Amino acid sequence: MTTPRDQAIEPTGPDLGPSVSARRGALSHGQAPVIAVVAVGGALGAAARYGASLAWPTPAGAFPWTTLLVNAVGCAVIGVFMVIISDVWAAPRLVRPFFGTGVLGGFTTFSSYAVDIQHLVRSGHARIGLAYLAATPLAALAAVWSAAAATRRLIPRRTT
Repeated sequence: MTTPRDQAIEPTGPDLGPSVSARRGALSHGQAPVIAVVAVGGALGAAARYGASLAWPTPAGAFPWTTLLVNAVGCAVIGVFMVIISDVWAAPRLVRPFFGTGVLGGFTTFSSYAVDIQHLVRSGHARIGLAYLAATPLAALAAVWSAAAATRRLIPRRTT
C-alpha cells in the first residue's frame, strides 16, 4: 500500500526516472551482472581499438583512416550480430549487453571521431576534417545496413 509520503518522493511524470531506491533495487535484482558484462566487454573493445591505433597511427593533419575503419568494421559487426541474435539464434541474456553494448560499443569510437575533427580543424586542416565529418557516419551507416542485409540473405531465419 502506498502512503502519501511514498507518493511525494516518487516521480510524478512519465518523463522522470525511477527513484534512487528503485534504481538500487534494480541493481540488486539482476542488473549487476549486466553492468559487469558491459564493463568487461567495453574494456576488451576499447583495448582492441587502442591496439588498432597503435598498429596504424595517424600522422598529425592526416585523414584518420584507422578510426574510420574501426568505426565501419564495428558497425558492420553490429549489423551481423543484431541479425543473428534477432533472427537466427536465441542468445542467452548477457550476450547482447556483453558483445553488442560492451565489446562493440568500446571498439567503435565516435568520441575519438569528434576529437579528430576538432584537431584537424584547429590545426588548419578543415577540408580533411569536413571530409572525415561526412565520411564516418556515411561509412558507419552503409556498413551496418549492408552487413545486416547480407546476413539476412545468407543465414536462414530461426523457425521457432
